[in-house]
Amino acid sequence: MIQRVRRGGVRWFLAGMVFIGLYIPVVIYAVAVDDRPLWQRILVIAGLVLYSFGWLAMPYLVWVDKPVRTRIAASLVLTAIGLAVVYGIGLGSAGLMVYVMSATAMILPLVPAVVIDGSVLLLLVVSSYLFGEIGSDFDQFGTLLSVSFGMMFMGRMLRANAELRKARDEIATLAVAEERNRLGRDLHDILGHSLTTITVKAGLARRVLESSGDVERAKDEIREVEELARQALGDVRATVSGYRQVSLSAEVVGARAALRAAGVEPDLPHAVDNVRPELQEVFGYVVREGVTNVLRHSRATRCEVRLGDTWVEMRDDGRGAGDTPSGCGLTGLAERLRKVDGKLAAGPLPDGGYLLRAEVV
Repeated sequence: MIQRVRRGGVRWFLAGMVFIGLYIPVVIYAVAVDDRPLWQRILVIAGLVLYSFGWLAMPYLVWVDKPVRTRIAASLVLTAIGLAVVYGIGLGSAGLMVYVMSATAMILPLVPAVVIDGSVLLLLVVSSYLFGEIGSDFDQFGTLLSVSFGMMFMGRMLRANAELRKARDEIATLAVAEERNRLGRDLHDILGHSLTTITVKAGLARRVLESSGDVERAKDEIREVEELARQALGDVRATVSGYRQVSLSAEVVGARAALRAAGVEPDLPHAVDNVRPELQEVFGYVVREGVTNVLRHSRATRCEVRLGDTWVEMRDDGRGAGDTPSGCGLTGLAERLRKVDGKLAAGPLPDGGYLLRAEVV
């Protein structure tokens, strides 16, 4: 933003110096060699210099996004200086007002720009009529009117472009934030479940070796841990690349194996065909997160999963101390469900255990 302001300021200053250099020095010279009193010449020249630099500075009010009131005040001050200079030199120099009128039309919204520029033009026309100079100044008034209208439309175009750039930057920022949230949510869901299952399997292998010394069974469990680790690594890579998709049927199968390994009796459906196809992925995430919480927190002995065409429900008989709705896992599930107009309910049951239910309306 700062670099954009600097680039715009440099371009405006260079172009403005060209326009000022074409006319203002001529006017200053004419005033300097005039036969009016010295103090009047000094005062008018000082006013011309102040007016010129004020005009060069006015567009900065737009580039640094000053409030409309500030811009109106600056326009009124510079307009007053310009009118004082014009009346000090003579109405024949009314063309000098093209600077402030064009800047006013460019930096202000439509209504205040029309009011200020229209009032200035009307004042100059009436003054010229009263002093009998309306004929000679008619061309200048036409120039003031046409330039003001042109700069008014240019100003609206510049402000629209600035709004578009601002909106584009905001969209890019939101897209980055959304992608960061997606990546964090997916990694939590994937690694949380996979690492929990690996922990359960590794613990089971340790207990087998400690209790019975059944090396073959322990080897089987370790082989499954190795396979789960490879699968988790592949899931992470797929998630980072954005190509990973969750299958409800695969999550049910994996949940059954993970629950059994942890000593939790699974009561899971054997088919998922009754679930609407467009909801199977998000319900797969629900099953994955629910099973992860059962294995981590609940100390349950039984876990039950029921599926409907637009809902999934999980119950366990544990202590009901699973992830809360403010936790990372359930927060991610709620975000996924909102994308399909769904809602999530989670909490302990009155007679013990824990309920997790997702439903799409």
